[in-house]
Amino acid sequence: MRIALLAPLPPDQTGIADYAAHFSRALRALGIEVLTPLAGCHDPSEQQARLHAFDWSSVDVVHAELGGGRFGEFQALTYLSQVQPQMPLTATVHDPERLIWRRAKMFWPLTWLERLPHPMPQAAALLADPLTLREERQLARRMSRLITLTQLGGDCLRVRMGLRSEQVAVIAHGNLPIPAVPLPPLEPLRLLYFGFIYRGKGIEDLLEALSRTLAAHPEHRDRVRLTLAGGTAPEMTFDPAGNYLDGLRQRIRELNLEGSVDWKLDLPSSDIASTIQAHHLMVLPYRESKKLSWLGAMRGTSGALSWANACGRGVITSNARAFAEEVSAGNGITYTQGNVDALSDCLSQLFLDPQRARQWADKASEIGRQRQWSETAKRFSELFDAAHRARPQ
Repeated sequence: MRIALLAPLPPDQTGIADYAAHFSRALRALGIEVLTPLAGCHDPSEQQARLHAFDWSSVDVVHAELGGGRFGEFQALTYLSQVQPQMPLTATVHDPERLIWRRAKMFWPLTWLERLPHPMPQAAALLADPLTLREERQLARRMSRLITLTQLGGDCLRVRMGLRSEQVAVIAHGNLPIPAVPLPPLEPLRLLYFGFIYRGKGIEDLLEALSRTLAAHPEHRDRVRLTLAGGTAPEMTFDPAGNYLDGLRQRIRELNLEGSVDWKLDLPSSDIASTIQAHHLMVLPYRESKKLSWLGAMRGTSGALSWANACGRGVITSNARAFAEEVSAGNGITYTQGNVDALSDCLSQLFLDPQRARQWADKASEIGRQRQWSETAKRFSELFDAAHRARPQ
C-alpha cells in the first residue's frame, strides 16, 4: 500500500511533527510506502503548486495530521475532496472537537480587525466562526475516516461535526519501545514537567503548588526536586508579553524555590527517555484556553502523557482536555485545572506516601507496552485498507 502523508515533520518543533515522524516510521516498518508531498512546505503558494503537481493516482489513501493551529493540511484536504472525490481521505484530529478552530484567512471587513491590538483579532475569529464551523463540517463529512486519540475526543468530534459513528475511530497515541528502568530511590522525590515551555501550560500553577506544599511540609524541602524540561520555541517563549523564561525564573526566586528547581531546556530527543526515567513521575498542570472556550471544548491529549507511559512513569495531571481518560487506568491522578490548592493536595499526598509513584509507574508500564508504535501502526494499516476497499469505483 502507498499513502500520502500530509503533516508537519521534524525539524519543525511541534508535538504533531514528532508524532508524524514516529507514525511514518512505524508504517514503513510494516512495508507501507509513505510519501510526503508537502514535506518542508510552509508557503501557501508553494503548497498549492505541489498539490497540483503530485500524481494522486499513485497512492491508495491520503492521510493528514490536523491540529496545533496549522491550516495547510486542512486546506490540502479541502482541495483534494473537490478535485479527487474518489480518493479515500483520512486524518488524525489532534485537537477535537474541532478540526482547525479558526480560519487561515479572514474575509473583509474582518481582515482589518486582525491588524488591531488585542482583543480585536480574537473578536474577528469569533465573528468568523459560523463560517469556519461550516467549512469544518463540510470537509469532515467528506472524509472516509477521522481518528482521535481518546474516546472522549472521538465522541465530541462526532457530535460537533455531525458525523456517522463509522466515520470516527479511536487509536491511542503510539509509544516508542523503551526498555524499562526501575524508579530511582524515593529520596529525593523527583518530579518532572516535560513539554514545550510557554504560556498556557500551567507551569506557574505547578510552581505555586510546590511552594505551598513545601511550606506545609518544610521537612521535605531538601527531599523533593522539580525539573522543568522541554522545548522553547522562540515565537512562543519570546512574545509581546515579555520573556517567559525570565518570568518563570523570577517567580521561582520569589517563591524561594531556587534550591528545588532544575532546568533542562531544549532537550535533545535522544535524551528524552533517560530524562523521564531519572524521575519518579511527571506533572502536567495544563489549563484549557479561555479564548478557545468561546469556540468549543478542546478534548485532545498530550504527547508528554505518551512519553510517560512509554517510559513507565505515572503522572499528576489537570483534568484539562481528555487527560482524565488517559489516567483512568490507575497510572496517575487528576485535579481540577487551575486549582492550585488541589494540585498542592496531590503533591502532599505523594510526599506523605511516595510508594504511590511505584503503583502509578507499574500501570504506566502496562499501558506503554500495549500502545507501542508497532501495534498502533497495525491498527492504522487495517483502517487504511478498509478505507481503500470502500473506495467508490
